[in-house]
This record gives sequence, structure tokens and C-alpha cells, in this order.
Amino acid sequence: MAASTNSFLVGNNTQIPALKPKSTSQSLLHLSKPNTVNFAGKTKPVAVRCVASTTQVQDGVRSGSVGSQERVFNFAAGPATLPENVLLKAQADLYNWRGSGMSVMEMSHRGKEFLSIIQKAESDLRQLLEIPQEYSVLFLQGGATTQFAALPLNLCKSDDTVDFVVTGSWGDKAVKEAKKYCKTNVIWSGKSEKYTKVPSFEELEQTLHAKYLHICANETIHGVEFKDYPVPKNPDGFLVADMSSNFCSKPVDVSKFGVIYGGAQKNVGPSGVTIVIIRKDLIGNAQDITPVMLDYKIHDENSSLYNTPPCFGIYMCGLVFEDLLEQGGLKEVERKNQRKADLLYNAIEESKGFFRCPVEKSVRSLMNVPFTLEKSELEAEFIKEAAKEKMVQLKGHRSVGGMRASIYNAMPLAGVEKLVAFMKDFQAKHA
Repeated sequence: MAASTNSFLVGNNTQIPALKPKSTSQSLLHLSKPNTVNFAGKTKPVAVRCVASTTQVQDGVRSGSVGSQERVFNFAAGPATLPENVLLKAQADLYNWRGSGMSVMEMSHRGKEFLSIIQKAESDLRQLLEIPQEYSVLFLQGGATTQFAALPLNLCKSDDTVDFVVTGSWGDKAVKEAKKYCKTNVIWSGKSEKYTKVPSFEELEQTLHAKYLHICANETIHGVEFKDYPVPKNPDGFLVADMSSNFCSKPVDVSKFGVIYGGAQKNVGPSGVTIVIIRKDLIGNAQDITPVMLDYKIHDENSSLYNTPPCFGIYMCGLVFEDLLEQGGLKEVERKNQRKADLLYNAIEESKGFFRCPVEKSVRSLMNVPFTLEKSELEAEFIKEAAKEKMVQLKGHRSVGGMRASIYNAMPLAGVEKLVAFMKDFQAKHA
């Protein structure tokens, strides 16, 4: 008996139908380890032939159901939703990566198989961001929080001054860590206005001899995003940006920065990978107290393989980079992100105060949309009812409350459309 694309054969050629997919727009092979099935109390071996899974394509982002369990729309700030086709590729190769006889999780990080993975990931990232050759790309660990210490340790001496523009909680944390290793000067902070704006660059009173100027390009918690970037007044200084939550969400002129860094778990992969893009002439001047694992020179000289890196996480980032290139690059990605953000912000504005976003309109994030309800006592019900509709992780950060919808690259337009429809329905019931 021939097996259909929606079934698998057991050891005695009994055909077991799989769940009927909702669409046939795309099929990917699911490979699994041989298992057993029980018939009338007797255990028989199962030889898996194939199972078709389907996804639906919408505005370049796949959505739909996989297997027997529908996926939710996950609005988490990070770890966050990943492209469904990326997950399916990883699933197909999980047990045996491209005929190597092993999973990526089992590979030696110095073997030819993993070397091909990390080298292609770097090459694709360079293509996406048009990274100049005079910059190194490092795949590290420890999250952006570890870079709060690594940056001053590598880039300045203990008596050097670093300027900070603080537009949210993460910028504030960067200052607190940096002051252990250098002199810090907060030249502007939005704390008194509850982090709802970005300053005019002309009003910034920069330190003329500051080693570098640090910003957080997109504040995940408060939803504030730089739409342009300040220029250091020190001709020998440079700009450093934490781009954790808007990394690869739009084109960026890398040459404007000395260092770009960020955790991967928002937009380009799972948790565990930290990406640092650094101008090569800034490498090699670490303070003597710098731990070896925080020394950029060590990682650059060893091509991010000084010790065992987060291999599977880097592999997943590579799949995401491939996907972004297949979508048409970051200009196309930005167009889609702008469309999603406009849809959600317009719904908030059109609610006539029932929903409110506190962030100044000109600097509202395309990635993280915080909002509150006019009747704050309804917020818990909003989150609970949304979860029933398979929209999860909408609760705002514990430090600010309210709600927050993180609509990263991998959030399909359908997810935002569903959220907006739910918001309108919720307002109709409770206004």
C-alpha cells in the first residue's frame, strides 16, 4: 500500500492517517526516531515514513497550525515568537542534520559541519546589514547585560568618561554597570517623564573628551525607539548602541557606530546568543582586569570559538537570517513592521482614550507597543480574555504595568489584526 503525504506506515504496513492539515500551501517533512504503537495489547515497531505539516503564507510571514496543536499568537518581549518556517526547518533537521548522522546539538563546535553553520550565519548577517569589512561580528553569550560590563572594560580605561543618553530601564542599567569600570556621565535621562521620549540631539551637552556615547536604540519595556542617531562631539569618540529589541528589524548604517550589540532572543533567534558588531580598530585595548570571556580580542582571534559557543542558538539565528533574506532583506522587513505597528497604534488612537499609549508619537517603537486602559481595573480581564483567544504574553513589564504587545519580525500581520479586532470588541463591551 502506498502511503499518502498525510500518513505514516507502521511495521506491518498498516496505514495510520495523520491529522488533516488546514492548508496545502507548504509541506515539510517531519523526521522522527522509530517508535512503537500498541495494537490490542501488543507492541509493534513503527517505521516513520513521512508526515506532512502545513503553513499558510501571509504578507511574507508564515502562520497556521502544525500537527495536532494550533499555535498561539505570542506577544512576549523575549524570548519571543520565531518564524514558523524556521521552526519547521529546524524540526526537520533536528534528528539528523543534512545527512551528517547527528543533530546540531551534538556537533563539535570545531568540526567542519558546525564551522559551515557559523560561517554562513555571519555571511548572511553581513549581507542583511551591509556590514563593512572593517567590522568584526562576534557570536557571544551572556546577553546584552553582560555587554554592559564588557563595553567599558574593552573600550576605555578606568579614568575615561563615557556619555549616556538614558531613554529607559535598559539604558539605566547600562550606566549602573559601566560606572564600576569607568567614569560615567548621564547627559540626558527621560526618567522624570517616565521614559516616554527621546531628546533633541542639539540639546545634548556631551562631554568633549568622552570615549564613546551610549544609547539603547529601542527600549523594550517602555516602547521608545530612536528614529535617528546622535553623533559624538568628540572627533575621536564613537557611538555604541544596544539594539537587542530592534536588531534586524530595519536597515541600519553600521558605519555610524563603533559597536552594535544585542541579545538574539527578541528578533533573530532563541535566548543564549549575543551578537556584537564592532569596528576592528577598537579591539585589543582591554583593561588588565578584563576576564578572558569578556575580552573582544580573544573572541575575534578565535572566530567566536574560543570556548564552546551556543551552537544550536547560532544555528537558529542562521536560519532566521536566511528567512529575512528570502523575504527581500531589511527594507521589506521594515515595510511589514511599519504596517503592523501602524495598525495597532491607529487602533489605540481611534479608541478615544479607552486605550492609551504614553509614548510620544514620533518615537513610538515598531517592536514594543505599551498601552493602558482608561479603566485600569479592566486590565487583568483584558489579558485573561485575550489568552482565551490564543493571544498570550500581553501583560506589561512588572515595573510599568498595563499591557505590552511585542510585534517583532516574526509576528504575522494576522496576529496584529486579531489583537486589534479583540481590542475593539473589548471596548464595545466595556466602554
